[in-house]
Amino acid sequence: MKQFTALFIISLLIFCSSVVYAYPLDGFDYTGMSRLEGYRLAQQGKVRGVRLYPGALLKREQVDLRLFDYRELDLPKVDPDFADQVVKLLGDDADRYGIAVLDLSDLKQPRYSDHNGSTIYNPGSIGKLLVAAAVFQALADLYPDDIGARERILRETVVTADRFINYDHHKVPMWHPGETRIVQRPLIIGDKANLWTYLDWMLSASSNAAASMVMKHLLLIKQYGNEYPVTELEAEKFFRKTPKQTLADLLTNALDEPIIGSGLDPALLRQGKFFTREGKHRVGGRRSSSNARELVRFLLRLEQGRVVDSFSSREIKRLLYMTQGRIRYASSPALAQAAVYFKSGSLYSCRPEPEFQCGKYRGNVFNFMNSVAVVEAPAGEPRLFYLVAITSNVLRENSAVAHQTLATRLHRLIEAYHLRKQRNAVQSGR
Repeated sequence: MKQFTALFIISLLIFCSSVVYAYPLDGFDYTGMSRLEGYRLAQQGKVRGVRLYPGALLKREQVDLRLFDYRELDLPKVDPDFADQVVKLLGDDADRYGIAVLDLSDLKQPRYSDHNGSTIYNPGSIGKLLVAAAVFQALADLYPDDIGARERILRETVVTADRFINYDHHKVPMWHPGETRIVQRPLIIGDKANLWTYLDWMLSASSNAAASMVMKHLLLIKQYGNEYPVTELEAEKFFRKTPKQTLADLLTNALDEPIIGSGLDPALLRQGKFFTREGKHRVGGRRSSSNARELVRFLLRLEQGRVVDSFSSREIKRLLYMTQGRIRYASSPALAQAAVYFKSGSLYSCRPEPEFQCGKYRGNVFNFMNSVAVVEAPAGEPRLFYLVAITSNVLRENSAVAHQTLATRLHRLIEAYHLRKQRNAVQSGR
């Protein structure tokens, strides 16, 4: 058996997301996410924790939609010069990338670059963005004119981790008032937190377990409507007695509705199934898909307040605001002063190969890495404002490092363009 294992393919098939944390730190009283208060106190030295980048310290009211008055704006035609410059940043691996960049630093003259933007990839953990949109859509359907009711559901509904979390290795932050440190560990059955916290764990810590609990509750909201939340006994009865395909259809409709409503194409931007083995076992699913172009269009709709509505778009943006360790694309030193709204996901697979050692984000069968980011630089008074989506499959290379390097080069490229433009405007005005 050992010889058989050594001779044949050993495959790694892993969704990977390192730990990052989002939502403005002054949001504890509003959301009930206790870890926000823990990290806020860490900035004062009262709790053991990481000191944040300057760009991570915006208050909740500072994190707002920037394109609400530009709701008719869509992706413009590709700027050929900008596109050529972006492709040059990719070097010899350009054909292994899909990248779409929308530079909105000058809203009178937006610039768009698209390279392999229509190439379809599995979105990985970026699909959790679509789960969040579906939850906010379900709440908006129930309470279209009552934001307070939506906030109460998010803040007061207690979610208890159950078998749907099996199995996941991602750690989430645990902190309670009075504690001197924030604990990082995977979710276990019985862990309780409000729905807002589970959304935070799903997006910021990229917990597959949290995502599957959110998706479970998404189905319960769709099924029970104004009777939600229901007892654990009632919920278990629903999942036990409802046919798997019926649950799958309910999930499909719930996930597609906000995408279609935002003017996006669900064939190009789709989360098709649960993120855990148990979730997939209990609820049927379909293939997930995305491409860089439709991901940037999603970010554009978010900034316009068109992902469900302005309340939902604003809260999803806040859930993406990075307020702890930055990874992959967002870890670029060039972005230290910037507010970054970020999600990433990866999927890689390996087989034995002479003189090659498989590692995290370094697959040789496939090595997918996806990143989406909204960048406002510097935070609070941005001179640069751009949206970017990247999909890549560069084999044998550390894709996390590659995305970080690309982030630095792209930021410097956009920065240099607007500095030249500003200097030229000054000179022509003399």
